[in-house]
Amino acid sequence: MLAFAIHKPHVNLNKKLAFLSSFHYYMGSKFLLKPTTSTIPTPLPLLPSSNKQQYRTFKRLSPVFCSSKPTSKFNRSLLTQTNGLPFSPLAAPVYGLDPEVKKSKLEILRFKLAEVGIELDHFAPGQYNALTCPMCKGGGSKEKSFSLFISADGGNASWNCFRAKCGWNGGTKPFAGSKSTYGTSLKLSKVKEIREITEQSLELEPLCDELVCYFKERLISAETLARNQVMQKGYGDRGQVAIAFTYRRNGVLVSCKYRDINKRFWQEKDTKKVFYGLDDIKGADEIIIVEGEMDKLAMEEAGFRNCVSVPDGAPPSVSPKELPPNQEDTKYQYLWNCKEYLDKVSRIILATDGDPPGQALAEELARRLGRERCWRVKWPKKNTDEHFKDANEVLMFSGPLALRDIIENAELYPIRGLFQFSDYFPEIDAYYNRTLGYEFGASTGWTALNEIYNVMPGELTLVTGVPNSGKSEWIDALLCNLNESVGWKFALCSMENNVRQHARKLLEKHMKKPFFDARYGESAERMSAEELEEGKQWLSDTFYLIRCEDDALPNIKWVLDLARAAVLRHGVRGLVIDPYNELDHQRPPNMTETEYVSQMLTLIKRFAQHHACHVWLVAHPRQLQNWTGQPPNLYDISGSAHFVNKCDNGIVIHRNRNPNAGPIDQVQVLVRKVRNKVAGTIGDAFLSYNRVTGEFMNVDKSTGSDNQGFKPLRR
Repeated sequence: MLAFAIHKPHVNLNKKLAFLSSFHYYMGSKFLLKPTTSTIPTPLPLLPSSNKQQYRTFKRLSPVFCSSKPTSKFNRSLLTQTNGLPFSPLAAPVYGLDPEVKKSKLEILRFKLAEVGIELDHFAPGQYNALTCPMCKGGGSKEKSFSLFISADGGNASWNCFRAKCGWNGGTKPFAGSKSTYGTSLKLSKVKEIREITEQSLELEPLCDELVCYFKERLISAETLARNQVMQKGYGDRGQVAIAFTYRRNGVLVSCKYRDINKRFWQEKDTKKVFYGLDDIKGADEIIIVEGEMDKLAMEEAGFRNCVSVPDGAPPSVSPKELPPNQEDTKYQYLWNCKEYLDKVSRIILATDGDPPGQALAEELARRLGRERCWRVKWPKKNTDEHFKDANEVLMFSGPLALRDIIENAELYPIRGLFQFSDYFPEIDAYYNRTLGYEFGASTGWTALNEIYNVMPGELTLVTGVPNSGKSEWIDALLCNLNESVGWKFALCSMENNVRQHARKLLEKHMKKPFFDARYGESAERMSAEELEEGKQWLSDTFYLIRCEDDALPNIKWVLDLARAAVLRHGVRGLVIDPYNELDHQRPPNMTETEYVSQMLTLIKRFAQHHACHVWLVAHPRQLQNWTGQPPNLYDISGSAHFVNKCDNGIVIHRNRNPNAGPIDQVQVLVRKVRNKVAGTIGDAFLSYNRVTGEFMNVDKSTGSDNQGFKPLRR
């Protein structure tokens, strides 16, 4: 005769399922017992509750860690889940019931609800039942926010707690099969009962001399072991002994964690999750959190008793998800169980392991505890190739004074966006010693212009001018000079140039010869086919094109994303957006043009600063009424004054069109804004434009005060 162990639910024994023991039967789960005959088992009706003598119950079969005694004489090989742990069957048939026994579905349902913590004296099938939630207990007001619905035929039950801080929900059926939510509700929603344990019930013993010596080798004294009530426990059938780290709250044993000689860890099941050493931080203003019990003991040897250890180790990596509500934060439930201890703490030193999981644990703790009150420990080097991993390793190799010094020199935990100048001291020193490169900016290649404008990485230069004044030609010439002098590469988003014409302009400036043997070339020799091939290779190595191949116009985000790829993939140091007016400006209807321009320029400046990439943005002026040939002002740019306010440098390119005012090949570069005084100043420079090759050259004479084409402006 075969008997089964049925877990004792929170209902009377006379309401459990019972079947005649002379029959073989399947269980209400995907796990089953194989029948000893080929006969398909037939479920029997539930016996009357008065026939108590026909019930046969046993304690639930469940593993007991660190125990040398078997939990049952029952053949465990017949009951094995996929996780390898013994399985506790629930006596529920999988086949349909006869009409005579359908009334038993409600009793089976009551039993399964009790398994997840929902206890019922009375319930009304086919109606919603308002109850106190077994998960949150209705909060402080004990409100009945828990809704339970049981179908009229007893075929299923579903529940939901409507308290905002709870929200527990789930469902089950009398005969849970592959379509049942019973397994999920048990896994995710079951309310666990907390076990009460004692040293006697766990059969804990004082540490033997061998284990005391083991700790002594790790520089942990017998006094520290005794104060932390470290004990031992026998397990297995060979008389093995495991270290028992006792978790206490107000002196009462609430949990226990074990470690054997092979560094395997396990804990008592269904106990409350708390910090190890919790009583040592009661009322503390400053605490230390470590990753293991051994590190907690090591900290005490260094003079720190205000230290606790997490109970469950470290995660493999930082979770990318938002923090869950406290009651759903299963992995870190110990934090919320110890909340009243942590709320009073103003300084928390995170001394987790130095490996990636340890650093992930530090980040997860800081996310929950508040980075503003966290410090972190950086473990020093053990040798030329390795760093110390944790507190106990430092204690063993360097001693308690070294460990104490490391803790006392813990750093502020970094908060994204909040820094000290000390974080930048190496960069400031390099700037002072001019080892960063381009501290004064890169030369433009024109002596006259270098006095007032140099190209700084990470800045935004706004270029404007009336149509046909040579803005794009001047920028192309500037890029050629920068490539020749400092080897920079560039990304070009030039919507007003087609590729072949833009290539011609750049090649003429680089080769210093006309592309065609045409009228504009006058008597100059055209570049040869060999020079063209050389120039094509230079084009390919120096410039990367950002272009829309369809009819759509690019927006600024699309341009910056491609420019970012060019920076990371090809080492681009400059970006040209020419002109701004040709971008696709999908401004939201509730946003003014001023607000839109401000946000767009912010995106451009962040890109420039983050990637140390100089950006030239060409913007046309608004239509000038009664224009007399004078250069426009930066505030004449169409769109918004933010163009002037947000740029680092503002330049107006102006070409002389009046032969009586000077040479018509003279180009005036008016620098009207320079934010960084190291890179330049406000002033005018004059260049000569070579129409044959498209080059801009220094002039021998100008309307300025020196013979280099430079005319400073006096403020």
